[in-house]
Amino acid sequence: MSHDPGPLIPRNRAIHPVAYDVDYKTSVTRSPNLPLLSMESTPSEETGPVFGHDLLGPLDNNLILNWTKGAAPAVGERILMHGRVLDELGRPVPETLVEIWQANAGGRYRHVKDSYFAPLDPNFGGCGRTITDAEGHYQFLTIRPGAYPWPNRANDWRPMHIHVSVFGRSFGQRLITQMYFQGDPLIPLCPIARTIKDRASLDRLVAPLDMAHARPLDFLAYRFDIVLRGRRQTMFENKLEGM
Repeated sequence: MSHDPGPLIPRNRAIHPVAYDVDYKTSVTRSPNLPLLSMESTPSEETGPVFGHDLLGPLDNNLILNWTKGAAPAVGERILMHGRVLDELGRPVPETLVEIWQANAGGRYRHVKDSYFAPLDPNFGGCGRTITDAEGHYQFLTIRPGAYPWPNRANDWRPMHIHVSVFGRSFGQRLITQMYFQGDPLIPLCPIARTIKDRASLDRLVAPLDMAHARPLDFLAYRFDIVLRGRRQTMFENKLEGM
């Protein structure tokens, strides 16, 4: 994403999750069984889209109110998710589209195939978007998502988490990851989280409680900085490295 690439910081491939992990059942069928190919990019990966603040609505980064357009608030523990998008040298990445999606407070997604017993919140849609400012800052006001079971092994549960998508300046520049919450005991038990064998790398997906940005009698805050490349990079699901 940076116009000045600076010195090359080689990535450590050894810390990235393996594509095939027997404890993560769907990786058995999803993982490639042939050598990967390196292909040249095309204009569809190298151009567009261009995002601007004028394309965003006033409630797009407020998941508590955006589903009902401010008419009624979502149910659950109110939290502020915030942080910065940075490159490998710690420089801010401005004007970058950040999207999130998540389950509701009961652990259920607003999705036709989600059949978990937890009820849908009629006032919660579960997705939002914003653009980083000149210093790479972003923030979302939302509710803490609930944990939920998933059909992997007999009794596997996903920890509380928020999905995060970061867009670059072209269609081929999109990174996807997840934010977990400090202190969640389900993190080390989750087969998906455990595909990251290096504990320090997994810890970079865990947002610490940030009381300095909490609002008394209103919401707690969690800080999740996103580093695109380098020794301190955030782990992404769809690329071995940042942009």
